[in-house]
Amino acid sequence: MANRLAHETSPYLLQHADNPVDWWPWSPKAFKEARRRDVPVLLSVGYSSCHWCHVMAGESFEDATTAAYMNAHFVNIKVDREERPDVDAVYMEAVQAATGQGGWPMTVFLNADGEPFYFGTYYPPEPRRGMPSFPQVLEGVTSAWKDRRDEVSEVAGQIVGELAGRSLAQGGDGVPGEAELAQALLGLTREYDARHGGFGGAPKFPASMTLEFLLRHHARTGSEGALQMATDSAEAMARGGIYDQLGGGFARYSVDREWIVPHFEKMLYDNALLCRVYAHLWRSTGSDLARRVALETADFMVRELRTAEGGFASALDADSDDGSGKHVEGAFYVWTPEQLRAVLGEDDAEFAAGYFGVTQEGTFEEGASVLQLPQSGAVVDAARVTSVRERLLAAREERPRPGRDDKVVAAWNGLAIAALAETGAYFDRPDLVERATEAADLLVRVHMNEAARLARTSKDGRTGANAGVLEDYGDVAEGFIALAGVTGEGAWLEFAGFLLDIVLDQFVSERGTLFDTAHDAEKLIRRPQDPTDNATPSGWTAAAGALLSYAAHTGSEPHRAAAEAALGVVKALGPRAPRFIGWGLAVAEAALDGPREIAVVGRNPADAAELHRTALLGTSPGAVVAAGTPDSDEFPLLRDRPLVGGKPAAYVCRRFVCSAPTTEADVLEGELTGQKS
Repeated sequence: MANRLAHETSPYLLQHADNPVDWWPWSPKAFKEARRRDVPVLLSVGYSSCHWCHVMAGESFEDATTAAYMNAHFVNIKVDREERPDVDAVYMEAVQAATGQGGWPMTVFLNADGEPFYFGTYYPPEPRRGMPSFPQVLEGVTSAWKDRRDEVSEVAGQIVGELAGRSLAQGGDGVPGEAELAQALLGLTREYDARHGGFGGAPKFPASMTLEFLLRHHARTGSEGALQMATDSAEAMARGGIYDQLGGGFARYSVDREWIVPHFEKMLYDNALLCRVYAHLWRSTGSDLARRVALETADFMVRELRTAEGGFASALDADSDDGSGKHVEGAFYVWTPEQLRAVLGEDDAEFAAGYFGVTQEGTFEEGASVLQLPQSGAVVDAARVTSVRERLLAAREERPRPGRDDKVVAAWNGLAIAALAETGAYFDRPDLVERATEAADLLVRVHMNEAARLARTSKDGRTGANAGVLEDYGDVAEGFIALAGVTGEGAWLEFAGFLLDIVLDQFVSERGTLFDTAHDAEKLIRRPQDPTDNATPSGWTAAAGALLSYAAHTGSEPHRAAAEAALGVVKALGPRAPRFIGWGLAVAEAALDGPREIAVVGRNPADAAELHRTALLGTSPGAVVAAGTPDSDEFPLLRDRPLVGGKPAAYVCRRFVCSAPTTEADVLEGELTGQKS
């Protein structure tokens, strides 16, 4: 018999709808029930593509005995962290403060006021390697609640008091300048893995936002060291197992520092961010590899993540059926020499094994290998490689597929819109621009209400109940602004303005700092406020970037001032922790460069197409582009920008002060190298 989660839209919650646990969704009613019964709340937070979430569900939440104990002694709340990042952030901060680490599934015990008093992540069904079993934890918490309630209340009060004291009093003092950005670059140089690319050790994550900063820093300053780190890291990832060598797209992270074995889940946000990075790398260097990876990643998103409504699903699971009915991590993606021979025959299998690094011993588990491209610069038979890839991909399509989390997250779709629009424009792929436009249409139709307030998620065209958070407003506005620049349709800039006005009204404090939730959002034990970038740009830095771009388009001083106030935290954190504020540093590069404003005018789009494309391919950090007819009312940048001698013209400006217009694409290209003259 299904529990209360059967009525939810989240695929993660629906996965638990048939558990014997009497789950509640996060709601005031659940806490009211805990108070009525005088029992603690067991809060379990995870997400659909989380491997260990599935493990704990199978071991504990589907076990009738464990579920019966949970139902008798707790009110059990299940939360999808991707639907409620605010709830996740508040309690994850408590978990990390108390234990020094975090992760998912996150298991937190609360009182009826939502105050936490005991924490953990994954618990096994029996004691293991010094870790208590989940039943032992449940019994211990129950005992403490019944026999040591004063102690529980004291602990909860201390934790809430400590969390309340963590609010940021100020963002920082001023916008980062040359010195801070140079210090950030030096800090990244120290953490750079010169042998394998990327930053830090294992597990190693694709540092998409840091790579964007490096590309922008190179464009503005000419730093060859910054470009080398970006180029080498991008190539190492593209040749490694973290990249799907058959179908395109990136896995979440590599479990080793060499990029060989990934954690196989594929997230929309990683692929959107990396697609854009590789497109920008091609724009800077002309790299054939960067071009191929950008296009393959874009095609992966459209082929495997696009929903029937035109948006993009959140993720693909790491696990899938290995053919025997058992769900195994990576089963869909890995190969043995025997499997290669079965598909390709002896000769081509031997070739494929050498080309993709498939060994008899295997690079993963049970003799299986993750496909890589270990050779660099080797001469290969391109036609043979294409044939092998096509046959292996076709054979892989016959395998049981990983599950897909079909919910549409506003923020991550904003990232995908920006990536697909720009990639489509760079590589003459109007179909990708069309897919970006369709996703943007969905966000306006389904996620935005008449007051321009965003819903965080939707599924099957049905709007989710949870309010958008700051990253939703920032990333969707970023996507709309990029789409406006590519299509020349000013309506997208107008929609971005609606969203950013909400940011100014609902998310900015009196001191200019930003909160992750709106002033009128549900009150939690603490209002989340985190400026550091993680797997995606933080709401803080995403909003800063969109505010800056919008100000460049419109000349709006309130939006510019808010962006600069937000960048104060980048000035404070960038030199000390550059890996954790990469998007903030990228936005700071744009602010330091202007950003430049490029107005392209012509009688019609075809007339000015060459200048428009040249403007989009300019590398100056964070430049904004407006294209249309002279004095078009769709873009403020086009006002008082006439044709020159009857010809299409381009104007390059900073803070609406423009250099002489040009009618020549090569002259415009020279103005947009990124480096100030």
